[in-house]
Amino acid sequence: MSEVVKVAMDGEVACLLLNRPDAFNAINPELVEALAERLISLASDDNVRGVVVSGEGKAFCAGGDLKRTLSAPQGPGAIFHMLVSHFHQAVLQIRRMSKPVIAAVNGVAAGGGFSLALACDFRVMAESAVLVQAYTSSGLCPDGGGTFTLPRMVGFARALEILAFDKPITAERALAWGLATRVVADGTALEEAVGMARELARRSLHSFGWAKRLITDSYSNPFEAHLEMERTGLVSCVEHPDGREGLRAFTEKRKPVFTSG
Repeated sequence: MSEVVKVAMDGEVACLLLNRPDAFNAINPELVEALAERLISLASDDNVRGVVVSGEGKAFCAGGDLKRTLSAPQGPGAIFHMLVSHFHQAVLQIRRMSKPVIAAVNGVAAGGGFSLALACDFRVMAESAVLVQAYTSSGLCPDGGGTFTLPRMVGFARALEILAFDKPITAERALAWGLATRVVADGTALEEAVGMARELARRSLHSFGWAKRLITDSYSNPFEAHLEMERTGLVSCVEHPDGREGLRAFTEKRKPVFTSG
């Protein structure tokens, strides 16, 4: 039996591929548990300087495998409790990882796939790909941090409109609304995302990690506490080998060469 989540290395970039193409990479217990485990492993691997998340086949991720969920002997509530626990562990790994995580949205990203794509730092979408929140059309509410990330990307009113009416969001509209970072030709989303990850891998991961953490925590920190966190982060960067290299390069009027994690 093939792995439900595959990891393929492209230099220093890890390509994490959801691998249930016949089910449009729908989330089942095996997939979501493997997803969380792979992300935990990649976060701690010093040889990995960037992660790209995508799906095998025609879809990025069609959301939860509802047919299997409804047929589970323990009942839908129990199975959803387990699924969401692992899913949220995966999302937290993405948000707390000091490395860039890029979603290569090669096809439909619906339900949990929509939330998973929004959890990533950047989203590269194929021209024909669509985002669909899908939850409310099935009488559900979003998980995976979707109700946290979406209004911060598009604003309260538009986020509520997306959740209430559940209209598919084309790649073109996603780009206009700030949900997509880039839109590329069909069949090239993974390649483009890997290229973006390689570009970021040449930069300082220590600096990126602090910037990502500061932005993420800015929504919950009081202003004075956040200022102190910025000071702590800046001092950490200045004392880090990347920071010292960056300062030397600035004074020597050359491009810095970052080699540290």
